[in-house]
Amino acid sequence: MIRRPYACIAALLLALALLLPLSPVHAQVVLPDFAELVERQGGAVVNISTSTTQMARGGGPRGLPQFPNIPEDDPFFEFFRRFLPPNPGAPSPREQESRSLGSGFIISNDGFILTNAHVVDGADDITVRLTDKREFRAKLIGSDRRTDIALLKIEATGLPRVALGDANRLRVGEWVVAIGSPFGFDNSVTAGIVSAKGRALPQENFVPFIQTDVAINPGNSGGPLFNLRGEVIGINSQIYSRTGGFMGLSFAIPIDVAMDVVAQLRSTGRVARGRIGVVIQEVSKELAESFGLKKPTGALVNSLERGGPAQLGGIEPSDIILRFDGKVVGSSSDLPRIVASTRPGSKVPVEVWRKGQSRELSVMVADTPDEKANPRGPQRGQPGPQGQAPSVPPNNVPRAQARQGLAVVDLTAEQRSQQRIGAGVLVEEAQGNAARAGIRRGDVVVAINNVEIKSAEQFNALMGQFERGRNVALLVRRGENSIYIPLRIEPNG
Repeated sequence: MIRRPYACIAALLLALALLLPLSPVHAQVVLPDFAELVERQGGAVVNISTSTTQMARGGGPRGLPQFPNIPEDDPFFEFFRRFLPPNPGAPSPREQESRSLGSGFIISNDGFILTNAHVVDGADDITVRLTDKREFRAKLIGSDRRTDIALLKIEATGLPRVALGDANRLRVGEWVVAIGSPFGFDNSVTAGIVSAKGRALPQENFVPFIQTDVAINPGNSGGPLFNLRGEVIGINSQIYSRTGGFMGLSFAIPIDVAMDVVAQLRSTGRVARGRIGVVIQEVSKELAESFGLKKPTGALVNSLERGGPAQLGGIEPSDIILRFDGKVVGSSSDLPRIVASTRPGSKVPVEVWRKGQSRELSVMVADTPDEKANPRGPQRGQPGPQGQAPSVPPNNVPRAQARQGLAVVDLTAEQRSQQRIGAGVLVEEAQGNAARAGIRRGDVVVAINNVEIKSAEQFNALMGQFERGRNVALLVRRGENSIYIPLRIEPNG
């Protein structure tokens, strides 16, 4: 009898608990159902197969019996071909056909198809197979290697087509679906989420990639990436992998970038891109401090094309481009995309940070030459292998005074002529903090922050004026390339 009140209270609490709704933590999680999306859009996804005919020789490359297993793409192949006599009994050249597979999707009822440029690059024949097993021979309307977009056309009408979405509305964490032909398995469906937006990849300056964890494998290239509304918001293009297979990092080209390329390919057969003739690099926290910028943002100009649009518009080395044509340049990877999307021939405003304050300039945007006429070189100001650093002076030159681990000497007239520069000092020795920052013996220091260096005496005087603990930016010339390197001023340097 004594326990009855407690039993009544317990029963009351249980009843209240049953009446209360479940908290979000305990609520049942319902995963999305992709079946309806695939039924509606899967028919517009196609399989693309290509064939390419190449000349080959039987019995080993070019009839070299001593080295029968060297493939033609091996770096030693050209050496042996040139310097060893051919085998008189070697078979004559024969045609060898290579095939590749990819994916694509129909964007119009009359047969226009979108895919990756690398899927059809160099192909002699392109075959498109639909989900109903019909096959068509496709014509290449045009392709653009810089964005990896290709436009095909098949002679058919009444075809199913995909719905196009807005990649700008895509949110990180949102579900996405890929349909394609991995390893030739037609209309395979994989799903995942958006991992990041606006990714910049090495040597890929014109595409703000969508990163996902959707399973993408060889054969998925060129296939569509859908949102849950069944709209294409990207084209699956690349994966990051150490093994050649999927590792959870896949990248898609935003559909708005692709459709802009398609519009130009259909109207002119080529893609026009703006250019201003600058070499840029990322603004690190240390470099921002060196130039008096409150936060690391923008694109740091370390060199200019002589007589190029940027130089004619008043842009100088050490300028940090903050805005271009009214668009914010958040990082150096933003600038190539913004400039490339600007119509050649237009005059646009450019905001730069120079000597501690913002300035407004105006630049006339030029046209980017076709890729064949302008092969890609080192990007974003990273020192490359081209060119030779000027030789370090012999021992009979007076020993240079060391500042912050750097001993520099004046350039000779011959060295200035070789480097085609009118200023700078030669690094004779780099130790300690300077060596850790990445400065090497043989580099040429052209400027400190915004000040051009003309002599070793001036260099040492400037380095002695900086307070310890602050960062300064050294413009370093190495071979044919230049880069700003931040150097922290140490006490007793």
